[in-house]
Amino acid sequence: MNRWLQFVNLLGVLALTALYVFQWQMNRRLNLEVNQLEKTSISQTTQIEEQSKKLKGTADDLETFREQLARATVNLKEQTDKSLGHETKIDALTVERDGLKNSLAQWTNAVAARDKRLAESNAEIQKLADDLNAAVVKYNQLGSNYNTVVNDLNALRARAASTNK
Repeated sequence: MNRWLQFVNLLGVLALTALYVFQWQMNRRLNLEVNQLEKTSISQTTQIEEQSKKLKGTADDLETFREQLARATVNLKEQTDKSLGHETKIDALTVERDGLKNSLAQWTNAVAARDKRLAESNAEIQKLADDLNAAVVKYNQLGSNYNTVVNDLNALRARAASTNK
């Protein structure tokens, strides 16, 4: 019985050794898995932090772009309003220009008619001046003839008076 108990004891020790080896291998494998999972967790945590930073940067960029878009939209509206105002001004100036062109054409026609009337008046004035000069010459001849007649008359009277005496 002692032998049998030793044999059972040996079998128990061998079974316990096998159990320890199996348990050790299982713990080793689990420890390696835990280490691998911790590395993966650290890697994923780092990636999450990097992605969070990128996401925060992207969110900041998006906010900046939104502000720029809002400013650009306001500027576009202001420029559109200014453009409409300028178009209205251009239309008004075009109408005014056309009116001024018409006025200029009428003024040009009026100046041409005035110049024609002035030319006609100058021709008439020249004719009247020529007629006046002719009348003055005739008047001067008449005065000269009168003086000659008066001198002749005085000479005749003087002769007649000297013969009568």
